[in-house]
Amino acid sequence: MKLKTKILLGYLVVLALLLGLGSYNLYNLSRLDRAAQNILKDNLYSVQLGQEMNNALSHLLVTQQQAVFLKADSVEIAESTRADLRRFEASLQKESENITEPGERETVESMRQTFAELKRLLHTSAAVPSEAYFVTVMPKHQLLQDKIHQMVSLNTDALQLKNQQAQETSQRVWQYTLALLACSVLFALVFCFSVPEALTQPIQQLITSLEYVAQRNFSQTLPIKGNDEFGAVSKVFNQMLVRLREYEKSTLSELITEKNRIQSIITNLDEAIILLDAEGKIILANPVACRLLGLPPEKLIGAKTQDVAAQNDLFKELLKGIEAGSSDSPEAVLSITDLGEEAYYRKSVFQVLAYNEVLGKQEFAGYILSLRNVSDFKKLDQVKSNFLATVSHELKTPLASINYSLKLLQNQRIGEMNDEQQHLVATIKTENQRLQKMVTELLDVARLENGNIQLNIATANVADIVQFAANTIQLQLREKNIHLEISLPPQLPPVKADVEKTSWVLLNLLSNAIRYSAQNETIVLSASEGKGEVVVQVKDHGPGIEPQNHERIFQRFVQVPGKEAYKGGSGLGLSISREFIQTQGGRIWVESEVGQGSTFGFTLTV
Repeated sequence: MKLKTKILLGYLVVLALLLGLGSYNLYNLSRLDRAAQNILKDNLYSVQLGQEMNNALSHLLVTQQQAVFLKADSVEIAESTRADLRRFEASLQKESENITEPGERETVESMRQTFAELKRLLHTSAAVPSEAYFVTVMPKHQLLQDKIHQMVSLNTDALQLKNQQAQETSQRVWQYTLALLACSVLFALVFCFSVPEALTQPIQQLITSLEYVAQRNFSQTLPIKGNDEFGAVSKVFNQMLVRLREYEKSTLSELITEKNRIQSIITNLDEAIILLDAEGKIILANPVACRLLGLPPEKLIGAKTQDVAAQNDLFKELLKGIEAGSSDSPEAVLSITDLGEEAYYRKSVFQVLAYNEVLGKQEFAGYILSLRNVSDFKKLDQVKSNFLATVSHELKTPLASINYSLKLLQNQRIGEMNDEQQHLVATIKTENQRLQKMVTELLDVARLENGNIQLNIATANVADIVQFAANTIQLQLREKNIHLEISLPPQLPPVKADVEKTSWVLLNLLSNAIRYSAQNETIVLSASEGKGEVVVQVKDHGPGIEPQNHERIFQRFVQVPGKEAYKGGSGLGLSISREFIQTQGGRIWVESEVGQGSTFGFTLTV
């Protein structure tokens, strides 16, 4: 769709909005007019109340005259008088609650006083002679009627005045709205037919000049007309053309110098660097990379990655990060024979993104493959692992001796101890057992790092593993009165696993669940069949784990931070569990929210 059409459609939409706005305003004015008329009902209500009071007063006057001059039945007269007084008083009360005009409150108060005097006189009117009636009672009737007439006149005058003002205001608003709406429509129509043409003409000139620029013709300048935005654009565009002509005439010596400098830096790096373009071709390989791959540069540069991978196993291994769609794989460490010696290199794969100024977005430009020599770090890690294994192994014997000695101390045949001594020995025994457990875990870590742990993979029944773990953990469950709920489907396929290591993992997860659960809670141990695997899960109702710590807790020597954290562990259990499960071809994870408990799960291959 052309820009002119877009602008025209945009202004037509504006026109439609103006029409809608005008219609809506007219509708609101109509509603305002009706609302003003409704307001006038308050004055009309006062007029109606005045008529009701007049009727009650007139009927009261007739009744009293019958009682004074005709000596009518006093019982009926009294009942009628009370009814008229109640009618008048009720209307007077309603009028006092509907004061709307200046002076109306004073008139109503005067009516209330006069009515009170009349009411007092009517209680004694039966004993008043007819001559005195015209002197005492009749003037009060007349005065009250005058007050009612005055109140009605106030509201009638106000009713007429407000009605006239509302009509004048409504008529004036209608005129103003119609005038503004007409001006808006006319203004929008003028814009719809004039502005698009004024905008598209200089834009078309700019497009024509840009087409020449795309063909490397920098002579098509734009005419500068006026000092508006298009004039400024034309001026800047012409300056750009001048710079482009100057740049076209300049040499590429600076670019070549920079290219040679970057290439020299990459060539002299002690890391292997390989650059791939977006089409999967090798555009650069420094000497270290050529040496490790065992291929000369002429066989690498310009070759396709698939062709080189088919002939070179190391290059095929490097491409695994690209095939997996990973932009960075810092944990991949490869063992490579370099200069006749075994060396360790850390593989990294990075995506190269280039900013496309034409499209205004980042675009994929290729990959950087790097191999960094980490042999020294690997040797230090090996020394650490050996030291850890040696120290842990040496600690087992004295810790076992200490544990045996503590058992002897607790034996009453050796000698009785008081309560404080028994408490101290029990505390030392607990801490000694914790040290033994930590030493065992450190030995497992050392064996995992050295690859000395042998897995006995065999066909196993998940229900047997679950039942063994449940029976073993009963003592810990009873200490906190925690109920273990086991949920297993009737038919679970057998799995391929190391029963001992898998039972250790399940016991570790159950121990953690008990450790972080409160008294009298319930832990759910369940298993279900997945696609080619069996999923085992342990769910507790503990404090939960924050999302940012879901991955950290599987690292070595890491515990969940916070006041709810358990301080007695070594931070190795989950790390060892992950090694055991992943070595068997499974995976382990946690699902948890703070305050909602945690669910740890792992899979076993069918």
